[in-house]
Amino acid sequence: MEEITLAIAVEENTTPLSPEDEKLSIGANLAYGLQHVLTMYGGIVAVPLIIGQASGLTPADVGLLVTASLFAGGLATILQTIGIPFFGSRLPLVQGVSFSGVATMIAITGHGGIQAVLGAVIAASFIGLLITPVFSRITRFFPPIVTGIVITTIGLTLMPVAAGWAMGGNRSSPDFGSQANILLAAVTLVIVLLLSKLASAAISRLSILLAIIIGTGIAYAAGIADFSRVTNGPLVALPQIFHFGYPLFDTAAIISMCIVIMVTLVETSADILAVGEIVGAKVDARRLGDGLRADMLSSILAPVVGSFTQSAFAQNVGLVAVTGIKSRFVVATGGLFLVALGLLPIVGRIVAAVPSSVLGGAGLVLFGTVAASGIRTLAKVDYENNMNLIIVATSIGFGMIPIASPGFYEHFPAWVITIFHSGISSAALMAITLNLLFNHLTTGNSDQQSVFVAGTERLIRYQDIAGLHDGDYFLNGKLYDANGAEVPLVPLEAH
Repeated sequence: MEEITLAIAVEENTTPLSPEDEKLSIGANLAYGLQHVLTMYGGIVAVPLIIGQASGLTPADVGLLVTASLFAGGLATILQTIGIPFFGSRLPLVQGVSFSGVATMIAITGHGGIQAVLGAVIAASFIGLLITPVFSRITRFFPPIVTGIVITTIGLTLMPVAAGWAMGGNRSSPDFGSQANILLAAVTLVIVLLLSKLASAAISRLSILLAIIIGTGIAYAAGIADFSRVTNGPLVALPQIFHFGYPLFDTAAIISMCIVIMVTLVETSADILAVGEIVGAKVDARRLGDGLRADMLSSILAPVVGSFTQSAFAQNVGLVAVTGIKSRFVVATGGLFLVALGLLPIVGRIVAAVPSSVLGGAGLVLFGTVAASGIRTLAKVDYENNMNLIIVATSIGFGMIPIASPGFYEHFPAWVITIFHSGISSAALMAITLNLLFNHLTTGNSDQQSVFVAGTERLIRYQDIAGLHDGDYFLNGKLYDANGAEVPLVPLEAH
């Protein structure tokens, strides 16, 4: 009896391990963590390359911007996944330089150079840190209809990225869109699918990484991959504090960057909620607030080493979904890889040598999985006798505008472009607004809903059933009473 009582007590005191807290072997952490890095490497280096070239920096200084972004992204990822009190969502989210501020930062460089950009990022991120308590209390305004719209839009908006990679990545290259590049992407895609079909769970989960390695090997054998520049440059490069000079705090630049921070907070909130949905973890106001504070703290500190605003990478949310590996420690290992890449540029040059076409083939599966996860979430939404269908239709359509027509907002003020140039933020803002309008502010809602509702459920008028008796039933187009006798139906014209 004592043994049974002890066993029951142990069972009652044992808390089930959350999926994000699962601890894998060192080998698994290294393999899956590297897979995360390979998935987002092209994206994390793109922003410093664009900003550095727009600022007129030398190639050496542009290289320092790239190194700083890798280093800062690694530290931000570790903070987000491992966490400290009040900072970090403790979810499998990879952090890196945010794309949302590219246009604004380029505009700022024209007036105050790279120093004004760094100053604006620090000041605006500090303001963002102060207002995170407001954002952390809006989780009730992110029901499945909103998160489903955002997750679906994330996947759809990333498809042009996958297509660009598949075509070669560099649009100015003469072989951009060549049959060789697209064929290489197709081969990589086929390898992903074949490896995913194998009975081995380990190989299936590593299908993306293995496909990238095999695809790169095929590209090298075909003379497409170029590793000749791997040995060019230093082996080790430590981050340099304020290498570009002390930041300049320009009021106009800070105001412009504050708009970017608002967009970043919306996108990060969506990513945290999305990965929480995929992992199956509860994301309450406190957890969302901790994640947003980690985002803003990382963005404040990143300019010290020469980087910019930090945000969660949507493509890695897709990797969590497609592999089923939900451990935050795997992503933290990816953060360590990023830190190493920031300290060892030669490793970064090796990763950079992976052909874009190979990444495009793998990206097609990754980004498509994000969209599929969103569709799965939207399938849980109730569409009967409400306006949810039109909320989904309008929000996704609105989010697709900047993807289908990138120049749609080019004649609008800069703040409009900053907010709506991203399909993700466009869809998120529209979904939140319409959900509030139709599902929370119900005053004035008509009981005769729009045509979008009419076909969502079956309606029968009371007068149509007034002549029925208890036990009557309808079978094969005929009406019968409780005793099985057929009840004659009067034609409509006889009324």
